[in-house]
Amino acid sequence: MFFGREYELRRLNELLRKPTASLVTCRGRRRIGKSTLFEHFATISGCRFIKLEGLAPRTGDAESGEPQKITDEDQRAAFGRQLADQTRLPEVVPSSWTQAFAFLDSVIVDNQWTVVLLDEISWMGENAPDFPGDLKVAWDNKFKKHDKLIMVLCGSVSSWITDNILNNAGFVGRPSIDFTLSELSLRDSVRFWGDDLSKFATRDIVDILSVTGGVPKYLEEMNPSQTVEENLRRTCFSPDGYLFRDFERIFNHVFGSRAERKRAILVALADGPKTLAEIAIAIGKKRNGHLSEDLEELVLSGFLAGDRGRNPNTGETALSTRFRLKDNYTRFYLKYLLPARDRIEKGFFEFVSLEGLAGWDAIMGLQFENLVVNNFKSLLPLLALDKTELLSAEPYRRRAGKDCPGCQIDLLLQTERYAFVVEVKRQKSIGQKALDEVESQIAALPRKKSVSVRSVLVYDGELEPCVRAKRVFDFLIPFSDMIRM
Repeated sequence: MFFGREYELRRLNELLRKPTASLVTCRGRRRIGKSTLFEHFATISGCRFIKLEGLAPRTGDAESGEPQKITDEDQRAAFGRQLADQTRLPEVVPSSWTQAFAFLDSVIVDNQWTVVLLDEISWMGENAPDFPGDLKVAWDNKFKKHDKLIMVLCGSVSSWITDNILNNAGFVGRPSIDFTLSELSLRDSVRFWGDDLSKFATRDIVDILSVTGGVPKYLEEMNPSQTVEENLRRTCFSPDGYLFRDFERIFNHVFGSRAERKRAILVALADGPKTLAEIAIAIGKKRNGHLSEDLEELVLSGFLAGDRGRNPNTGETALSTRFRLKDNYTRFYLKYLLPARDRIEKGFFEFVSLEGLAGWDAIMGLQFENLVVNNFKSLLPLLALDKTELLSAEPYRRRAGKDCPGCQIDLLLQTERYAFVVEVKRQKSIGQKALDEVESQIAALPRKKSVSVRSVLVYDGELEPCVRAKRVFDFLIPFSDMIRM
């Protein structure tokens, strides 16, 4: 199944009209569909496709009997083996990366469009300090001479591509496109249900998307013929469940020896957004360059969002960034599955209804809020803002001061003339409490006299009569409108 990515496919298709070779970089978290995108593009455009993937890191030592760490020779051997499997070359272990790239060059045919994907390139070159330089020399002297070649450098460790390719003086000006793949939009995500979509209540779709986000691989694991309870029991609450096991796999593979540092940051953010200084206190580390680098890498990898926003009163960008755990699956795993890990491994979760799980409504309310914030672009047409320039679209928080009340807004959309205060609710019944909350938020929101406020409720649940009758909200948007295809 392949859905969405229209922009990326359009940009790739433009490369077929170029008279010269193209170099493309692509970054994004694991399971987001990076390699699938390029394979799909090659298929629909009739290009030959060659995929060469780096081996995932591993730790171990001979004395313990565990597999030893992946070496550069292991990576070169895998390169040669994969190249032989996809071409007529014999299987040979290249003596160097220079020779490996020469082997690859020898199988590229000049009169045939070819997409070469060097996947998980950071793993491929992890133990070879000269790998980026060897690749640059091979590109300049070999690969770029093939006019019908599109070479893609792809990886989950976004910082490696940034440091070794995009910010490398030797590669300046060479990449034609730099993609950062994010989750699928809501409308593309629900296409995984196919013709079965109409059979599902909106609450079921909300709960699946609140756990998986728009990560294609996780959506593929959901079986439309099963209920939401059966899907989540199988994937999240079973000892061998894919989503129960995947966090440790992807996190250790992507970040290797630095995984524990970054994991501590995510755990600290599972309870809510924090500034850099607050994170340093929470994890017991100094506020220094290493922490800033870790945060930047987690943002680039799609796990975190760095929200700064604008002060609606002054129009100035906030002085400090608040980091938010953006990835819905990671948040759900750390907040709900990890604390229950022992019970899940012992097979204690034989539930009939999700609502019967301890704390389920509370955690899913927060997951739903995160889902809507991540997909604010799906809201814009419903607010007639799709043709309007946005100044900011982020959660808003102001601490209470001596002369001003505190203010916390799920999502604040700002234009030059308007501030849209968006309240997000997933509840069986939504009534007076929601009205009181948004009225207090509007009263506490500092803003210029020239800025008008509009209130929005995005919800999944039943509205009590007072919500419509009192007209506190200017827009009442059921989640079903955001996913309508």
